[in-house]
Amino acid sequence: MYNVFMAMLTVNKLSKMYSTRTLFENVSFEVNKQDRIGFIGANGTGKTTLFRILAGEESADTGIVHIDRNTRIGIMSQITADEDSTLYESVLSAFSHLIRMEEEMEEILVAIENGDSDLDRLVKRQHTLREKYENEGGLTYKSRAAAALMGVGFKEEEHQRKIGELSGGERNKVQLARLLMSDANLLLLDEPTNHLDLQSIRFLEDYLKNYNGAFIVISHDRYFLDKVTNSTMELKNEQITLGVGNYSRYMELKSTEQESIRRKYLNTQREIKRIYGIVEQQRRFGRERNFITAESKLKQIERLKATLVEPEKDTSGIRFNFTAKETGGNDVLIAEGLKKEYDRLLFDGLDMHIRKGDRVFILGKNGCGKSTLLKILTRKEEADRGSFELGAHIKVAYYEQSMSNLNNNNTVLSEVWDAYPHYNHTQIRNALAAFLFRGDDVNKSIANLSGGEKARVQLLKMMLSGANLLLLDEPTNHLDILSREALENALDEYGGTLIVVTHDRYLVNRLADRILYMTDEGLTEYYGGYDDFLEAYNEDVKEGIRKEKEEKQASSKDKKGANLYKEQKEQRAAFTKAKTALRRNEEEIARLEDELSKVNELLASPDIGADYEKAAELSNTAAQLQEKIDILYEEWVELSEKVSELSEM
Repeated sequence: MYNVFMAMLTVNKLSKMYSTRTLFENVSFEVNKQDRIGFIGANGTGKTTLFRILAGEESADTGIVHIDRNTRIGIMSQITADEDSTLYESVLSAFSHLIRMEEEMEEILVAIENGDSDLDRLVKRQHTLREKYENEGGLTYKSRAAAALMGVGFKEEEHQRKIGELSGGERNKVQLARLLMSDANLLLLDEPTNHLDLQSIRFLEDYLKNYNGAFIVISHDRYFLDKVTNSTMELKNEQITLGVGNYSRYMELKSTEQESIRRKYLNTQREIKRIYGIVEQQRRFGRERNFITAESKLKQIERLKATLVEPEKDTSGIRFNFTAKETGGNDVLIAEGLKKEYDRLLFDGLDMHIRKGDRVFILGKNGCGKSTLLKILTRKEEADRGSFELGAHIKVAYYEQSMSNLNNNNTVLSEVWDAYPHYNHTQIRNALAAFLFRGDDVNKSIANLSGGEKARVQLLKMMLSGANLLLLDEPTNHLDILSREALENALDEYGGTLIVVTHDRYLVNRLADRILYMTDEGLTEYYGGYDDFLEAYNEDVKEGIRKEKEEKQASSKDKKGANLYKEQKEQRAAFTKAKTALRRNEEEIARLEDELSKVNELLASPDIGADYEKAAELSNTAAQLQEKIDILYEEWVELSEKVSELSEM
């Protein structure tokens, strides 16, 4: 048990440098039980490096990391399992302690059956193991592993896929599922929502809300941070600031604090300037007492300077704006009956009508065809059926999630200049500087850029295009929070039309006036932001269930005479039969569990411990009883579902 005053993890005066660059210096903080900390900061400031130091995967230059002896840290790490092992086997490896207990219990059972001479010790060990196994979730770990895989987006039929077949994003999802199933009580989560669709992100949010431990999560997903965190840690200017509240609350308090600091700074500067005026005046008077007064005032100035705290400088970095050079017609895009399939159907019968100034966001599960739809609309791919037409004077700019529209052989400078040769060298350099490519950065090869840098190149090219229709496929994926906010501001002021595919719910809430939810049957339209969509979508799900029920009832009423009577009679009989079977199943489970409890009590008694033959017999009986109980529990799940299903008919 934790002492309530004992920190799970304490960091004291930690510093880390790479070459001549300092990532952080003399940072100190604590993590306590039940802390849910959002860790924010610009890309490249050292957040992931700090995680690696906390997990013992990397060393700090100076400082101490103290981990309480009861703290078990879990961090996402590269899959080291055999490439031929399955997704399910990889996640099960998080329960290696339970698997070892199973193996030991099996070995003990074999030894008992073979008449091992140290039977008393074996029986006691088996009893201890069985109790520990059950207390630590041994009876449910396999089903929990499967549920975790489904939660992060793998269908049940995918659980037997080999690790070697997975993409990088899929491997990250397996790592996350395995970490969530581990026995860690302090999780270090580095961008856990990457590669997850909205349903999987909501699963992760629900898991973390109910998690009985502490966690620190690095994320640029502000909506996610607001949902799961209760405090915020920011790494900026080589220092860490820890504040109360989720992301939005932290930023609100920080803004208020910075405004107070700014006002105090300006007032102090004005006071210093006023006193300097007095000093100059006293010096002009030239008398001895005037010089004494001047010296006194200079000391006052030094004291004021010592109290000066400069407000934070605006480091938002990227400054840009999207401008549509032409307004275009009122009908921007009309699509009818679009269909696309590869080895499976993505969508069919898809219709769209986009008007000038619309801000349309397309949501849906991973793999439903959202990115493919944008490629069709940019004519990078062909639909199998259906057609679409752009309106008069519509110019399209496309942000591609995969970045494949960038030429890896180009430098940053040549990539942009090749696209817009009518700009002169100075204009291109100024534009690149606005997107944080300064000095020798403009000569970097596209192939060597980070994801965030490539994103900035794409956005710059879009800004210079003057397009009046922007098609954006996950534009915030590689951007840190400050860059996301700069993009949001630019899109908010944009006068053209937007069609955006994204999982960034914060972005959707701020900009969307219409959401198109995508399935294989087409698009369902919702108005408003993400929260409005979620409320309406949940209502639609309930309404769908209600209509299905009504249709069943209506269908039942349409059947006349003997057929209707026979069907209703059969349904009642099936319900009664299932309910009776469920009751008998529960009674049998209770009886066998009571019998098993009595057998375990006998096994634990000193008299039986001295009788090796009797102990072996009882141990064998206990194992048989447990096997029967496990089978009955499986039947209970099936019967419960059947009773529930029949009760709704």
